[in-house]
Amino acid sequence: MRNRWIAILLVCSMILSCAACSMKKTKAPDEKSTKEQASGQDGKHKDPKDPNEKITLRIGFSTDASDPRVEASKVFQSMVEEQTEGRITVELHADGELGSDAELIQGIIDGKVEMTVSSAGNFANYATKVGVSAFPFLFSNFEDAWAFMDGEEERKIEEELEEYNIKVLAHFDNGFRCVTTSKKVGPIQSVADMEGLKIRTPENQIVMETLSALGANPYVLNFTELYNALQKGEFDAQENPVPIIYNHKLYEVQSYLAVTNHSYDAMPFVIGNDIWEQLTEEDQEILQTAALEAQKQNRQMIQTQTAEYVKKLEKKGMTITYPDLEEFKQATTKVYDYFADSYGEELMNLLKNQ
Repeated sequence: MRNRWIAILLVCSMILSCAACSMKKTKAPDEKSTKEQASGQDGKHKDPKDPNEKITLRIGFSTDASDPRVEASKVFQSMVEEQTEGRITVELHADGELGSDAELIQGIIDGKVEMTVSSAGNFANYATKVGVSAFPFLFSNFEDAWAFMDGEEERKIEEELEEYNIKVLAHFDNGFRCVTTSKKVGPIQSVADMEGLKIRTPENQIVMETLSALGANPYVLNFTELYNALQKGEFDAQENPVPIIYNHKLYEVQSYLAVTNHSYDAMPFVIGNDIWEQLTEEDQEILQTAALEAQKQNRQMIQTQTAEYVKKLEKKGMTITYPDLEEFKQATTKVYDYFADSYGEELMNLLKNQ
């Protein structure tokens, strides 16, 4: 029995000894080390609200430098750089240099691109309702479309994008989408002429459903690849606003333009929300004011070009047709029913009263 108690005491002594060693090896966190880890840069991270910190904002575009969204962004660039005395510089990267529309938006989300301008429907892949302005024949003129885009309902819808690190500063305009066709297919005079067309569309579910309702077969392709694809005859048709068709010389690879105006193409002008929140209130105000001025410039350009460029396209050799749009409207009413569950009764009723 005595030997047994001695053995137990020896075991307890060993356990206490190990615990003591362990305690000696455990060290309280170093305060400096903790701060360095939080900053991510060994304590050298600059204050995100530091008004003296230099910032570079790159704006990526899928289109070339002649596009109105790029031209209007020069207004933003000039105002921001002038009012911050060069402390914030703005770089414009056109021709898909920083990626396609989908890649640019993903770049904003991932923090790899600072800013972009892209069709609202491209953002709908993340926040469904953002693409609502693309519903078929929702607006009959620019003024009605702008009033909706600048309204409270759209603002509430776009707040969803902030969950994906996307902050909307303004709403650029791309115009009303129209259909062009190749010489092989011929002109579009009625809905019947849309039947079976292999037509290129952006990655916009509403636009795709609209074209499907008209009898066409829509296929997605990056805009940067469109001209070559049309030149090779890979598509019978494509659809885009008149300024895009003219500015990007699609008349060289398409013979007919049907002024269908089947979908309004709004374009949010966005910045990474993480970048926005690091700016001082003064810088935020400068960027917001400049964005709205650029929006004004862009809208004026698009409205003017839409009115003037149809005649210019005709001079370039395109045949222009003006189908009966009432027939097109009736054929696309089912698109609203298709999306009713996704958008909700309240919003759908609002759209129907536009």
